[in-house]
Amino acid sequence: MEKHLNLKEFLKQKRKSVNMTQVDLAEKAGVGLRFIRELEQGKTTLRLDKVNQVLDLFGHKMAPVSDKLIESENEES
Repeated sequence: MEKHLNLKEFLKQKRKSVNMTQVDLAEKAGVGLRFIRELEQGKTTLRLDKVNQVLDLFGHKMAPVSDKLIESENEES
């Protein structure tokens, strides 16, 4: 089973996999560089519409994940 990453890990991994800088990602997603930096630093309060704007570039969107799923993955690690 694929391990679920937290948002900042996921975004950073996806961005680097396509050789994009934070500046490139901000421009392509139509958000500010500061927003991308805050995402990758794990800021806890972000606008969901903007998060989805960025994730859309990678074919993803935010969705609820069961606490039980996360707990079981942590136990396997």
